Amino acid sequence: MSNTVRRLAFIDLLKASAAQLVVLHHLAFYGPMSDAARELLPGLVDWFSEYARIAVQVFLVVGGFLAARGLAPEGRLRSGLTPLPLILQRYRRLAGPYLVALLVAIAGAWLADRWMDHESIPAAPGWTQFAAHALLLHNILGVEALSAGVWYVAIDFQLFALLVLLLWLGARRRYLGMALVLGLALASLFHFNRDAEWDIWAPYFFGSYALGVLAWWGSDPRWSGRGRSLMLALVFGAALLALLLDFRLRIAVALGVAACLVLARRGGILERWPDWRPVTFLARISYSTFLVHFPVCLVVNSLFVRYGGEDPWLNLMGMGLAWAASLGAGTLFHRWVETARLPALHLPRPAAAD
Repeated sequence: MSNTVRRLAFIDLLKASAAQLVVLHHLAFYGPMSDAARELLPGLVDWFSEYARIAVQVFLVVGGFLAARGLAPEGRLRSGLTPLPLILQRYRRLAGPYLVALLVAIAGAWLADRWMDHESIPAAPGWTQFAAHALLLHNILGVEALSAGVWYVAIDFQLFALLVLLLWLGARRRYLGMALVLGLALASLFHFNRDAEWDIWAPYFFGSYALGVLAWWGSDPRWSGRGRSLMLALVFGAALLALLLDFRLRIAVALGVAACLVLARRGGILERWPDWRPVTFLARISYSTFLVHFPVCLVVNSLFVRYGGEDPWLNLMGMGLAWAASLGAGTLFHRWVETARLPALHLPRPAAAD
């Protein structure tokens, strides 16, 4: 987000917390250090490995919330905005730092492979594999991922493009765009999200993303109280019904985050939340940290395998070092790559995710 657009400290808190959970999830799930450290803290390591990945739902909901704020704050696509420039700009925003991060991931995997033999190390890519990643088609084409979590960059792009198209199709009538978003959200919650074969396509995740979009619209103080209440009752009631039909923790978390955003905005907390500099900083570098943390963790894992052995305490320290190194690398990447490439149009920043 441009510095000319006021940051929302409560959003920063959500993003910073979720980003750290994503890093810790990958540290617990990939690499041999967590296998050794698990002897000391089995419950904590298992929790990070199994459940911290659900933090991706925070980014999906927050991404939808900020997209609605930037594209259609009153429920209709802003005047003068058209799909193709918006979608191309979103690609540039995502792909600028992302392509550099792919090179970092390739270099990190090459270094890690020199010092350890582990299944978490991606194989050296060919040009076709790299091109598939560059075009954000790696999941669709079924090629091996070059880094953990790169699937989310492609999904973020798909979700944004889909939202733009829905808003554009409904721009001629005041509530048509909102109805299209709500309709696809319901289709996602009751159908697409229940079928894992859809998990490489935006409709699988659109229910969570749309909960954020609808949370912005449903908490708009310019609406009549009855209109807001009706929208929120319909959205949250449908989501609860979807959970009763088929409980999914990811949807329950998304629903909880959306409810927090509604309450925060309607109660004024969204704007008045204390602006804590460390939280703001972690939120600002969240996308950069997400992009580069996995190769950093791989290299630290390989060093501790080569020189540290299997001592649980040493490997637990190694996990802490990898976490700190990921934040350091994310800081440098944000300063020298991400902020140097972001275009000026004020749209939601890309978020980190699993």
